[in-house]
Amino acid sequence: MERGLLWLPLLGVFFWLAWNGWNEYQKVESYRLWAEQFDNAKYDIYSVIGYKDKQITWGKPTRQGPVNVQTFSLTDIQAIRLLVNDQPVEGGTLPSKGSATLEFVSGNGDTSIIIPFTEIPLAAKWAQFLQQFT
Repeated sequence: MERGLLWLPLLGVFFWLAWNGWNEYQKVESYRLWAEQFDNAKYDIYSVIGYKDKQITWGKPTRQGPVNVQTFSLTDIQAIRLLVNDQPVEGGTLPSKGSATLEFVSGNGDTSIIIPFTEIPLAAKWAQFLQQFT
């Protein structure tokens, strides 16, 4: 009986891990279908982003597909900045740790759009890719 009670929490952890894996798989599959309409797209746990014809579409991934989807044109953007821990990254040296975001500053400079990324190098690559279109 004691052995059974000892294995019960382990069984609970197994079911929790299986449910989380299924949940993430459903998010990736819904992203895959959503991303087919774009020339270039990115998925991570914080956001999905797609690029096509100087238009950026982004939102938060869920099992049913992206939510809070927003679209804006790169022609309306004055600057694209890589931020790590809310500080702009200048030069070629990237920090190894921190929370990465891309900031899109509008043409009039009073509004900006922030898109979160999980990895700093991935955010830097996207910033470099998108800056060629502004």
